[in-house]
Amino acid sequence: MTTQIVDIDFGPRSYPIMIGENLTTQNGLLNQYVQGKAMVVTNETIAPLYLQQVLDSLGNTPKASVVLPDGEEHKNVETVDRIYDALLSNGFDRGCTVIALGGGVIGDMAGFSAACYQRGVNFIQIPTTLLAQVDSSVGGKTGVNHPMGKNMIGAFHQPVAVLADMSVLSTLPDREFKAGLAEVIKYGFIIDAEFFAWLEENMTSLLDRNTASIAHAVKRSCEIKAAVVAADEYERGQRALLNFGHTFGHAIEAGMGYGVWLHGEAISAGMVMGLDMSVRCGMITESDKERGCALLAAADLPVLPPSEVDKAMFERYMLRDKKVIDGQIRLILLESIGQAVVSADFDAEKLHNTLDHFTAHIAGHEQT
Repeated sequence: MTTQIVDIDFGPRSYPIMIGENLTTQNGLLNQYVQGKAMVVTNETIAPLYLQQVLDSLGNTPKASVVLPDGEEHKNVETVDRIYDALLSNGFDRGCTVIALGGGVIGDMAGFSAACYQRGVNFIQIPTTLLAQVDSSVGGKTGVNHPMGKNMIGAFHQPVAVLADMSVLSTLPDREFKAGLAEVIKYGFIIDAEFFAWLEENMTSLLDRNTASIAHAVKRSCEIKAAVVAADEYERGQRALLNFGHTFGHAIEAGMGYGVWLHGEAISAGMVMGLDMSVRCGMITESDKERGCALLAAADLPVLPPSEVDKAMFERYMLRDKKVIDGQIRLILLESIGQAVVSADFDAEKLHNTLDHFTAHIAGHEQT
């Protein structure tokens, strides 16, 4: 397939998202964006598969690598210290480049280390999961988790390039691939009703790993996120729309223990709760809610939260969400499929009703 490029417009800090096949093996491609020495940050799962080919593609560029443990449970400041140790022990100065080779956890930690090391160094994303390709690798959000909340410690630090290599998805387990589809579906919910309809028509093709279908889904997702992020880099307004389902979903992740449910699985259940809340607020119709639930179910994603997360746990973690301002929870709600709003003035009783509904009706339902 021909490599496609989606540009994120940040003026002099603009950068390309390259979408294609075998990008990680193209000699010289990475070198266009590398400054100084290159530190490749990856994990124990990805390293045996793709680390050497990325190092080889860098040619004579001075380089080193650090291999971290895999999993959301390792996304913390202690693990990031290992990146700093590798940078310092290899004599990397502020003219170096950090390359993230992995999924969203690696991208967030590597990006955070790049934002902080010597007050900011060059950064490249090579996302190896569908979720990272369509979401976490784009837009410059970096950070780590805290036991009291997800992504509570972090920084905005834009990469200089993103390489979304379709080839690496061939080794992605089915569960992680489906989890990535949750973020793809999210873009249809919040911005693009036509894309949502395309997903309804092409979900079987996506689950069959059709390369052309996946590439289209990645490209459209990146186009949507690029436009939103370029207009609101630091999430002071409309960028918050990208968090549809995330206030509920992050509470599930934190409440269950990071890594028990994948991010996309938690967000899927969170979006269903967001759909329910939108109906209760008189915004979308019950048929729109059913349509949304049907698409998530077609992607083999959870449409109920886990029974272990009760109402008190939801409330505790939701109040620690990054979108809370002056103690007021802000939720992303839908006015229709393809149109979302940030709302802080919703009727609190409606939120209690949604939490009551889901925590009262999840017992006995086996979750994926």
